[in-house]
Amino acid sequence: MATLLHLDSSVFPGSASASRTVTDTFRKAWEEQHPEGTVIYRDLAANPVPHLDGAGASAAFADPATHTPEQAAAYAERIKLVEELEQADAVLIGAPMYNFTIPSTLKAWLDQVIIMGRTARETSSVKGTPVTVVASRGGSYAPGTPREGFEYVQNLIGALLSDMLGMDVDFIVPELTLAHSNPAMAELIPLAEASREKALNDAASKAKTLVQRVAAA
Repeated sequence: MATLLHLDSSVFPGSASASRTVTDTFRKAWEEQHPEGTVIYRDLAANPVPHLDGAGASAAFADPATHTPEQAAAYAERIKLVEELEQADAVLIGAPMYNFTIPSTLKAWLDQVIIMGRTARETSSVKGTPVTVVASRGGSYAPGTPREGFEYVQNLIGALLSDMLGMDVDFIVPELTLAHSNPAMAELIPLAEASREKALNDAASKAKTLVQRVAAA
């Protein structure tokens, strides 16, 4: 049975969040195709993981036999998150853009699970695991747009998950999500609706494809 690790990080609940709406569509399609599977879910906004501190960081480079009580406790929490990631046959991440980058709660999770010699670099224990990232944003940062240079979500996540962890990263990008609420963007509403519809369709399609891929592995 396949396991999906599903992470949401939007500060907005349910349908008020563009990223949650798309990840929910993906997850439902996954579960329909694979009802006997397992879903590990973390809402990083409602239940944030601790930010990496000195004890947790230093513990990763020290012999466990030498850990202080603080290091041992912090490292145990890191390993719990790492084991969830290692258990996953596929990963789904909701990553809305806040102030040009990812939510700090998602960055905290990434900092916790990136451990040199285990999940990171050539010997990565999660190498090749498929990851679908729903990178929603209020405007557009696509190539050729005025704000192309402010796109730090896909660049950051791609560098960390793909380059450092060796995972197989794919993006779904619902954009212009503020068009309905920002009068200055009213003329972009048709493009926003088209982007939303494409994101929902892509989510359902990619979920089905991944179930088939995992089953065939």
